[in-house]
Amino acid sequence: MNKTILTLSVAILLVSCNSKTEKTNDMTEKKDQTEKPASKVDSTPKVTGVGGIFFYSENLEETQKWYEENLGIEMNDWGSSSFDSRDMDNPEQINSLQWKPFKKGDEYFSPSKKEFMINYQVQNIEGLVKKLKENGVTILDSLETYDYGKFIHILDKEGNKIELWEPI
Repeated sequence: MNKTILTLSVAILLVSCNSKTEKTNDMTEKKDQTEKPASKVDSTPKVTGVGGIFFYSENLEETQKWYEENLGIEMNDWGSSSFDSRDMDNPEQINSLQWKPFKKGDEYFSPSKKEFMINYQVQNIEGLVKKLKENGVTILDSLETYDYGKFIHILDKEGNKIELWEPI
């Protein structure tokens, strides 16, 4: 089933790329005028995408089985599913959105009392943390670095726990 999703994704990507190539060939002069200079890299501390969607489940195994059987979402060794995509501004860069149900009552969402948590992919996480502190945002832990990125957790104004992630 995962191969079907991958094949469909590749087909969509190829059609999209072909469409963009045709438009680009027709508008070469405009393209040259609108491209960002390679030396100018945006390092503004900000969210650049959604990195994960996490939610509680009353019966984790049944929920995972339901999503796999009905929607073709296969679980990896971590009990989540990865949805990969390409960065439009940097096509060599592969982005990954993690989708994961958690057993209801798991403490990973604490201190939030909500049934969900969103992970946002960010750039310049150190700069963003500095900005958040200056703005009085509740920072729940310290910046942690792993093989797959840097993480920190915050609370929004309504008490929703948010996970910030900068890929390495």
